Amino acid sequence: MASIIEMPKLSDTMSVGTVVKWHKKKGDEVVNGDVLAEIETDKATMELENFDDGVLLEIFVQEGNEAPIGSPLAAVGEADEEIPVLTSDIPPKDNLKNIPEAEAVEIENEADLTANAETDEQPTPEEGISSSEPLNISSTGAVRIFASPLAKKIAKDENIDLASVTGTGPNGRIVKKDLQGVESTALTATSPNRVDQGVVLSGLPSSNGKLVEKVIPLSKMRSVIASRLLQSKTTIPHFYLQKEINSHPLRLAREVMNEKLKTRSESDSPLRLTINDLILKACAETIKWIPEINTSWDENGIHFHGNVDLAFGVAVDDGLLTPVIRNAESLPLSEISLQAKSLIGKARDKKLTPEEMSGSTFTVTNLGMFGIDFFSGIINPPNAAILSVGACIQKPIINPAGGIISGETMMLGLSCDHRLVDGAVGARFLKLLAENLECPSSMLI
Repeated sequence: MASIIEMPKLSDTMSVGTVVKWHKKKGDEVVNGDVLAEIETDKATMELENFDDGVLLEIFVQEGNEAPIGSPLAAVGEADEEIPVLTSDIPPKDNLKNIPEAEAVEIENEADLTANAETDEQPTPEEGISSSEPLNISSTGAVRIFASPLAKKIAKDENIDLASVTGTGPNGRIVKKDLQGVESTALTATSPNRVDQGVVLSGLPSSNGKLVEKVIPLSKMRSVIASRLLQSKTTIPHFYLQKEINSHPLRLAREVMNEKLKTRSESDSPLRLTINDLILKACAETIKWIPEINTSWDENGIHFHGNVDLAFGVAVDDGLLTPVIRNAESLPLSEISLQAKSLIGKARDKKLTPEEMSGSTFTVTNLGMFGIDFFSGIINPPNAAILSVGACIQKPIINPAGGIISGETMMLGLSCDHRLVDGAVGARFLKLLAENLECPSSMLI
C-alpha cells in the first residue's frame, strides 16, 4: 500500500505549515532523499524530504495552502498502486485549503448553500435562492465574481483581473485551471474596487513610483515576528543605554588580520573577517566577565547560562531570522566568522534548522551596513539584552592632545530587561565591550 507523507513538526512552536512549493509533481519518480516540497513554518521555510522510493501518486495539499501537523500532504508508492482512503466525509469549509483544488470546488458548491455569509458571495437562483434578490450585485453596485479561494489568491498575487476570466467550475465558478496562461493586467481606476497604478507618459516613470494598493496574506514568519515582538514589548520592561566608540582601531585591526589571512591561505578564496565578526567575538569575550547579561527570566528564579549562545540578525525576504552560534565564548575569531557565514548562507537559502534558530542567550543586531547611525533593538525573549550596532561614521573628533582631527566612530545601543539587568550592570557591559572594540588586541589576553 502507498505511503502517506504527513505534515511534519518542523519547529517546537509549529502547529500548521504552509506548502510554499512542490519540487515534484504527480507521477514523478522519487527516491529516498529527494526534496519533495518547501514548507513554511512559524520560523522559516524548510525542505520536506522523501524517505521512500517509488512514484508520487497524489498531492493532497496544493501550493499556497496550509495543513496542520500530521495531516496528509502526498502519497508515494508503486505506479498504479491503490491510494489509501483518507476520509469519506466532506470536510468543513474551513479545511478546504487542505485538499486538492478539484475537490475543493465541488465541496464549496455544496457548502455555499448554507455558508454564503462566510464567503461574502450571493448564490444564484439555480442554487435555491429566491430570484427576487439581486443577482451577483454587491451593496456598492459592483458585480460579484464567483471564484474558489485558491483562484482568488492566485489572481491577487499575479495581478489578474477575474472579471476577464471565464469560469469552468460549477455554476461558472472560476477555479485554478482557468487562470493558467492568463496574463497579468494592470488595474485601472475604471474597474470596480481597483486603484490606478499610474500611467507612463513619454518614457517618464510613473508618478506613483512603486506604490500599489494591495493586501497580502500574512506569512507564518511575519505572524510569529509580530507575536514575539508584541510579547517582548508588553511583558518585558525595557530600558536603553548607548555609547559612542572609536571604531578606527577596529577597522585597522580587521584590515591587518585579513591581509594576514590572505598571505597565509593556500585557497583562492581565503577567509575574510567582517566588522560584525569582530563585534560578535567582542560580545562573547565581554559576556564572560559580565554574566548578568547572559541570563533569562524564570518564574522560579533567574537562570544564569553557563555558555554564550550568540544569536545575530539576518535579514531575509519576509523578515528577520536569528541563527545562533553555540558556545561562542570558547571559539576563536576565525571559527566565529566561519560559523556566521555558514548560518547567513543557510538563512538566505532557507536551509536553517529549528535547532540553529533557538536557544540563544544574547543577540546582536547590526544595521550599520545599511547606513543607520543608531537604533534601539527589541529584546529577543528569553534573552536579557540585545546589542544594536550602527554604522562607522567619519567625523571630527578630539585627540588626547586636545586637537580636532578626522576620526571614525560607531554607536552601540543596549536594550535590557530591567527584571534581570540593572542600569549599572548594563553600563559595565557597554564600557568593557567598548574597551575590547577600541583595543581589539585586549581580547587576546
